[in-house]
Amino acid sequence: MSKYLVTGGAGYVGSVVAAHLLAAGHTVTVLDDLDTGFERGVPAGAAFVRGRIQEAADVLDPSYDGVLHFAAHSRVGESVEDPEKYWRNNVAGTLDLLAAMRAAQVRTLVFSSTAAVYGEPERTPITETDPTAPTSPYGSSKLAVDHMIGGECAAHGLAAASLRYFNVAGAHFTDDGAAYGERHDPETHLIPLVLQVAQGRRESVSVFGDDYPTPDGTCVRDYIHVVDLARAHLLALEQAMPGEHLICNLGNGNGFSVREVIETVREVTGHPVPETVAPRRSGDPAVLVASADRARGELGWRPERADLAAIVEDAWRFAQRVAEESA
Repeated sequence: MSKYLVTGGAGYVGSVVAAHLLAAGHTVTVLDDLDTGFERGVPAGAAFVRGRIQEAADVLDPSYDGVLHFAAHSRVGESVEDPEKYWRNNVAGTLDLLAAMRAAQVRTLVFSSTAAVYGEPERTPITETDPTAPTSPYGSSKLAVDHMIGGECAAHGLAAASLRYFNVAGAHFTDDGAAYGERHDPETHLIPLVLQVAQGRRESVSVFGDDYPTPDGTCVRDYIHVVDLARAHLLALEQAMPGEHLICNLGNGNGFSVREVIETVREVTGHPVPETVAPRRSGDPAVLVASADRARGELGWRPERADLAAIVEDAWRFAQRVAEESA
């Protein structure tokens, strides 16, 4: 079994991946400054160090076998308003992390990248060889890190994978009763926002544009269950090769419209979900769907929880649990 550092492991995806690493018998240390993460999200059995990514050098030593890197700011709108925050943390922070890994002779990295690097795609489904043209500092910062990692692999023999996610949703429940899901504040993701309406925490959900060239006029997005995502990270650790930088899209390969998501929430929860049509948001492509053929071929990965209702059911179960804890 191996020993891994999980940066950002108190956040949504990082906590689920950390839990899967522990379940596989690995030793895990979580490094997180709790800016957007929650200490309760750190899985039992993981060591926890509260700190910023720039402090990874204080944690890493040659006993570690690799790093899984989730410690990034990830709000698109905020990145437009405060780009320097994203360059400082996402880019400069990762540069410090790579230096710490070199110094500690830790030579395997799996990086949480994003579909935002593609910007407005020329075609769908999107493949890894399609042009990258991010439309926000967030997407630009992630693309810069992808380039940085590629250089590290070529120059210093790092074994690395960048996994470009599309829309992650759902929750993870363990046999011992623990649960890991979305706790963002403020929340910006569609499924948890619609679930908040079903819970009575919001009056309605905004539909930003209903005149897109799609079957029902609303944007279409690719949703992936967070458990499928976590499995891909463990597979990437196994497949990472010294001197090589593997880039893989992760998605279901199927798109669901905003209105399909809302209707699915209505069906799963049994609650009404009022919707309000709002103007289109600048930079919102009509369709964003991933081709995950490379992940299937290179990692032996395929989504096992691709059904939208199953994704929403797990997200709803987690939302209800959080509401009970807060009551």
